Amino acid sequence: MTTEPSLARASVAPPVLSEPPPAAAGVASIRPVGRNQVWRRFRRNPLALFGLAVLTFLGLGAIFAPVLAPYDPNAVNPYQALQPPNAEHWLGTDDLGRDVLSRLLFAGRVSLLVGVGSAAIAVVIGTLLGAVAGYYGRWVDAVIARLIDMMLSLPVVPLALVISAFTQITPWRLTLILAAVSWMGVARLVRGEFLELRVAQFTEAARSIGTPNLRIIFVHLLPNAVSPIVVAATLLVAYAILIESSLSFLGFGLQPPTASWGNMLFNAQRYLRNAAWLAVFSGVVITVTVAGINFIGDGLREAIDPRLKDR
Repeated sequence: MTTEPSLARASVAPPVLSEPPPAAAGVASIRPVGRNQVWRRFRRNPLALFGLAVLTFLGLGAIFAPVLAPYDPNAVNPYQALQPPNAEHWLGTDDLGRDVLSRLLFAGRVSLLVGVGSAAIAVVIGTLLGAVAGYYGRWVDAVIARLIDMMLSLPVVPLALVISAFTQITPWRLTLILAAVSWMGVARLVRGEFLELRVAQFTEAARSIGTPNLRIIFVHLLPNAVSPIVVAATLLVAYAILIESSLSFLGFGLQPPTASWGNMLFNAQRYLRNAAWLAVFSGVVITVTVAGINFIGDGLREAIDPRLKDR
């Protein structure tokens, strides 16, 4: 029969695939999004752009505070105490006659430093512990998971109050204290991502060719867990600023003459009746900063997540 050779040839011919196989599709579906694509997605979110503008404005104000501040933030002038906003002092003066605008600019340095610094340290600690727990599993995961549960069972603000009561609080010490009590959320997020990614096909392929575990963790798996880490980092910055403000408001945070938004709000509570602007300005700055950071976090989550299709 003349059809037999053609059937034989057809049986060994390689099939033509109209779409990638499942393994390749699985790898492509979690491939990190490019930087141009991230920015294109991010700028479509008006709230995220608003948050970025607010944070940029406050950050530049804190960086260039020595240039922008019209007065020395610690210069005392009792004859100008509790003046309302006027042409000479745009945001008024406090109970010691210090310029509120100048103190807000310099306080931004401290509050943003504490927020960003503690969030960065907490992200590093949480990412490392979460990655190790999620990748290796078994007894390593059990030990780290119990450590996370133990730390989460401790109330953050009372614990920070106890620690601050036994040591002199400086910006760097407060940064370390806040980082030590806020890394657990990042660790749980990264652990959950790694528990899912360690059984993915591209991870098994990397193991099959003898790729070292550390390279798999930091090169193959960690980039695919960037989205929750970035979102958690932005939220931690806002959380740290709020905790610092709470501690300072309770009198256990940074002590005068060091200015922070929190202790400025603490000092303003005594003059709510006759100098309400002292609490309004510091409270508005804290609120706008935290809201702006949260908006940025939401925008980055939508922009970086590789599982979201580009629209």
